[in-house]
Amino acid sequence: MSKEYVVGVDIGGQSAMIGIVDRRANILARSRMDTKVYGEADAEKFMDDLCANIRKIAEHVDWDNIEGIGIGAPNGNYYQGTIEGAANLPWGKGVVPLRDYIAKKTGKPVTVTNDANAAAIGEMHYGNAKGMTNFIEITLGTGVGSGIVVNGQMVYGHDGFAGELGHTCAVRYNGRQCNCGKVGCLETYASAIGVARTAREWLDMSDEPSTLRSLEVITSKDVYDAAIAGDSIAKKVFEFTGQKLGESFADFVAFSTPEAIILFGGLAEAGDLIMKPIVEAMEANLLSIWKGGKVKVLRSGLKDSDAAILGAGALAW
Repeated sequence: MSKEYVVGVDIGGQSAMIGIVDRRANILARSRMDTKVYGEADAEKFMDDLCANIRKIAEHVDWDNIEGIGIGAPNGNYYQGTIEGAANLPWGKGVVPLRDYIAKKTGKPVTVTNDANAAAIGEMHYGNAKGMTNFIEITLGTGVGSGIVVNGQMVYGHDGFAGELGHTCAVRYNGRQCNCGKVGCLETYASAIGVARTAREWLDMSDEPSTLRSLEVITSKDVYDAAIAGDSIAKKVFEFTGQKLGESFADFVAFSTPEAIILFGGLAEAGDLIMKPIVEAMEANLLSIWKGGKVKVLRSGLKDSDAAILGAGALAW
């Protein structure tokens, strides 16, 4: 007899979200733990702490009634159950046996996938991609992740790592250094960190007045707040970021022709500040056969971290 609950885990560059999910897609309880505090030698410590957090949050239900644990993680390999070469996780740059370690520690079956794939699965079952068989989920957080669904199937590739669209080149010449080792990756411009970096660079290159100049440390939220208040530099940062995303989206359309590209994560909450330049730049760079709104650009239908938790949880059923 199948059990009533699963655990969904969303691991990101700044934090990990853990949720208990029932069969009606209700998140009954959730917990958060920092991931940025773990160093290169701390993979085992992180996994031990994650297990402890899973056990603690599971006190809300009967542990024996939990079917399994689904985990979405940067560079999570669905086939191997590992994290491998995760640029934004200092402790995940080697090969981390996440599935086997967590399964042994908890006694529950564990399934691992890329965090953006987990978000896409959540979107497909519960969000704005419900009923779609061809779409791309773009996660805009510490990095830029992507989950690609073609003909109703998640694209994993032959090695389990397909879909790293954040590491396609947005600026090929004189581009920014990415944590992955490449230069000019999309995520160095279109992630939350990329937005803050653009703002800092433009402030240094200009004498234009800006409320951002009074801040010692600038975050993407600061840039958003300034843009909403009418700050010219902040508004131009979002226009530039949207342009880079839109140009890249036009390339993504060319290889999979999705019905929609769906944005999930903090930057997507900027609304028209970022959505308008994305759509304009995408349409300007599409082949004529895809112009005119044939490919929709949508915000996620799931709030906060629900998409990733629900998607990761769905892996465990």
